[in-house]
Amino acid sequence: METKLLYLEDFTRLTCDAKIVGIPREMPENDSHTYTMRSHGICMDVLILNQTVFYPQGGGQPYDTGVIESPAGKFVVEEVRMADNIVRHIGHFEHGAFAEGKRVECRVDAERRLLHSRIHSAGHLVDWAVAELKPVWTPDPRGYHYPNGPYVTYTGSLQGEDKEKLKNDIEEVCSRRIAAGEEVSIRFMNQEEMKKISRSIPDLPDGKPGRVIMFGRAFDVSPPRRNPEKFSTLARASRGSLNFPMKQCFIPCGGTHIRNLSEIRGLTIRKIKQEGANIRIGYDVAS
Repeated sequence: METKLLYLEDFTRLTCDAKIVGIPREMPENDSHTYTMRSHGICMDVLILNQTVFYPQGGGQPYDTGVIESPAGKFVVEEVRMADNIVRHIGHFEHGAFAEGKRVECRVDAERRLLHSRIHSAGHLVDWAVAELKPVWTPDPRGYHYPNGPYVTYTGSLQGEDKEKLKNDIEEVCSRRIAAGEEVSIRFMNQEEMKKISRSIPDLPDGKPGRVIMFGRAFDVSPPRRNPEKFSTLARASRGSLNFPMKQCFIPCGGTHIRNLSEIRGLTIRKIKQEGANIRIGYDVAS
């Protein structure tokens, strides 16, 4: 049974009720905070729910932590992973125990989620600036949106580039978007619709819609029944050019984000460097 991912439709949601569908015991992943347990062969408790607000690690974004509670007990969520569309909440019981089929309440650590969402949205904001300034660069999905040195990558070349000027230009565009308080919203669409508005298109099962995060003024991305040429004009405008600032940015993405880019508060470019055929742009958000 697949786990329903409630954060896909509302990435600001931090609580939900759920039903226990499995309580296996598993070896933890080899992360730093679970390494000692793994090296000693200590298994951790795992909860599988019918639905969840907890974000599982993936897409360059860390997992959520928090608690799952009921009158029967309290479970501390230390790690969240997903495999075969099933989310595993890994941790330990602080007290009590749960039984399959029983209802529980999930609560995500709000401070950790907000930090990760700010960093994640900031990475895509950098991509928005790069799309405006360097549209020939191709986005690479291997971004890293962790607190310890986040970065985004592109296929392209820095040959002939003034890296200091480019760094300043990216920061200026990002600062303008943050100061404007651009909204962040969600759309679901198929691949053909994505191709009209996004530079990066993920592989999707036939007929399955994908989730797109939109930065900027909202409008309906579905072609209207009348004047479809108007939609084409808007779609082209949203992609921007060197002389025409992009009014919107569309990013296929399954992660969590902030509601408004003003929540990033500030963004600086740490470094821009060439790594083989790729360009890496390191960034930081305001503390």
